[in-house]
Amino acid sequence: MLGVCALLPAPGRSAAGNLSLPPGTDTILEHIYSGRSDLAIPEAQALEREQPEHPLGYLLEAEARWWQIWCLSAEYKYGMSLPWHRGKAAGDQAYLDVVAKAEALAEAALAKHESAEMHLYAGMAGGLASRMYGLRAENRAGARAGVRAREHFMRALALDPTLADADMGLGLYNYYVDTLSAIARVLRFFMGIPGGSKEEGIRQLQLAIDHGQLTPALARYYLAVNLHLFDQKYEQALQVATPLVEKYPENPIFRLVRGDLYGKLGRKELAIADYRAAAAVRMTDAACQKKIEKLVKESLAAQGARE
Repeated sequence: MLGVCALLPAPGRSAAGNLSLPPGTDTILEHIYSGRSDLAIPEAQALEREQPEHPLGYLLEAEARWWQIWCLSAEYKYGMSLPWHRGKAAGDQAYLDVVAKAEALAEAALAKHESAEMHLYAGMAGGLASRMYGLRAENRAGARAGVRAREHFMRALALDPTLADADMGLGLYNYYVDTLSAIARVLRFFMGIPGGSKEEGIRQLQLAIDHGQLTPALARYYLAVNLHLFDQKYEQALQVATPLVEKYPENPIFRLVRGDLYGKLGRKELAIADYRAAAAVRMTDAACQKKIEKLVKESLAAQGARE
């Protein structure tokens, strides 16, 4: 089990969201994490047309595009299906363009009137940019975007301590910075990147899972993956990942995440069942479908099973 302290809000904090989200936001999020980017992207673009000066539609479009990128970039390595490092690819610019638009709109709104909400959206945009730079191993650009995002998330929480979605971004920052290698920590020092605490990162991700309005599924995904990849805490990661599969059973990515954990825990039949369930999902994106089938084939082979 995760330590009790990791599951509790910080002293003096009331962990309840304060965002006033436009109608349709929950549907877009549901489609994103159900693996239906084909529905979520046009829905997010409709929100952009309805509220062209608001960053949220662009952030949601970027998040939907990310899972397409995840699918096309993923490889089965070290017993995990993940997008590891790769070079620039088709689709990257469309993602970065909507991220940049979201950040510009949030910054423009902040120039007129400071608010926790717009600091959150600016921070989310920085975090989304950092995610792409990390995939492409553009480390300096990723670090700059990450630090910029951190500053916005911290200011958002200073203005509204109940804004649990900001804990998502800070949680990832704190976790990742604390997992850097010794050489990377030296570089971090010279680049002036603030330090972080893994324990604090886990606590903040749990806050986002429990109380966020926009980020619970994303926080749960990253906490499960991080506990698997960096800490080898497979049982804890499984406990975190399983609600994703239960809530979004038609998302093959979440099936792969849980199957990998079952595999590491030696629960072969359960791993095989999740892998086969992932392969059984019919997707509208033919390229993504082909990649999922490849990942499943490799995952099954690692368990000594056939397709």
